[in-house]
Amino acid sequence: MNNNLFTYSFDNVNFELKEKVDFTWLKEMGYVFEVFSQQDSGNICFGVEQDGQKKFVKYAGVRTVEYEGEPAVAVMRLKRAIPLYYELKHSSLIEIECDFMIGAGYAAVFKWFDGECLHAHWSYPPPAKYTDPNSPFYKYRQLPIKKRLESLNSIFNFHVFIEEKNYVAIDFYDGSILYDFVNEETRICDIDLYERKPFFNNMGRLWGSSRFMSPEEFELGSEIDSRSNVYTLGAIAFGLLGGELDRTIEKWEANKELYKVAYTAVENDKRKRYQTVSEFYEAWNNTTSSS
Repeated sequence: MNNNLFTYSFDNVNFELKEKVDFTWLKEMGYVFEVFSQQDSGNICFGVEQDGQKKFVKYAGVRTVEYEGEPAVAVMRLKRAIPLYYELKHSSLIEIECDFMIGAGYAAVFKWFDGECLHAHWSYPPPAKYTDPNSPFYKYRQLPIKKRLESLNSIFNFHVFIEEKNYVAIDFYDGSILYDFVNEETRICDIDLYERKPFFNNMGRLWGSSRFMSPEEFELGSEIDSRSNVYTLGAIAFGLLGGELDRTIEKWEANKELYKVAYTAVENDKRKRYQTVSEFYEAWNNTTSSS
C-alpha cells in the first residue's frame, strides 16, 4: 500500500488500484502477460493467455488510479457499450467474444490483436510520443506514405460502415487506433461512446481529445452528425500524415490533392465540409487512385 494505493503483482504484471479487489476470476482465465491500468475511463484492461490463445479483457467495477468517478458508473458505461461491438462487427474493429458480470464488476473479452496504440500516453507521454524512436506513434510516422494510406483506409472504411448503420463516432482519436507493425494491419480498439443517430451534444464539451473534435462537439445542444465525423476523420488524416493541429501544407506529407480533401473535411463551418463520411471517403479514394 502506497499513499492509499494497493499494489497487485501476479504473473507478468504489476499495477496499483485505489482499493482491494479479488482477481481470482482473471487468474482462472490464464497467464496475465499485460496490463493497461492508467486509463481515466474507469476500466482496467489485461492481456491473458491460455493454451496458446491470447485474449484482451476489459473490466469495469474497480477504483483505478486515474478514474475519479464511481465504479458503478463505469460498469454502466461498459455494459451499455458492449452491444456496439456485436452490432458493428467489422474487419477493422477488435473482435468481441463474450461479456459477463463478475462480482460488482463487468468484463468484456476480445480476441487479442498484436498491435500498438498510437497514443500510448502511459509509456510515451508527449513530447516523447513524437520524438522517442520506440514510441508507436513515432514509428508509425516513419512508415512510407503508402502504408499509412492503407492504414487510414481501414479507419475510413469502418466509419463509412457505421454511418450506414446509423451511428456517429464519439471519442474517436489516435488512442483508439492500434497498428501491428509486423503484419501491417490496423484495428480500432475503442468504440464505447459511439451513439445512434440522431444524437445531440448533451454535455457542452463531449468526451474526446480536442485535437480531433469538431467545433459542434464543444457546443451544448448541437447535433453531432456525419459532418462531425467527417471533421474527425480529416483531423485524423492531419494527425497521421501532417502536422496534427498545424494544418499547413508545409507539414503535409502526402500529395496536394489529398491535402485539399483533408482540409475541406476540417472546415469549422460544417456546411462547407463533405456532407457524409461516404462522400468524404469517395473524394479521398478518387484522389488516392488518381495520384
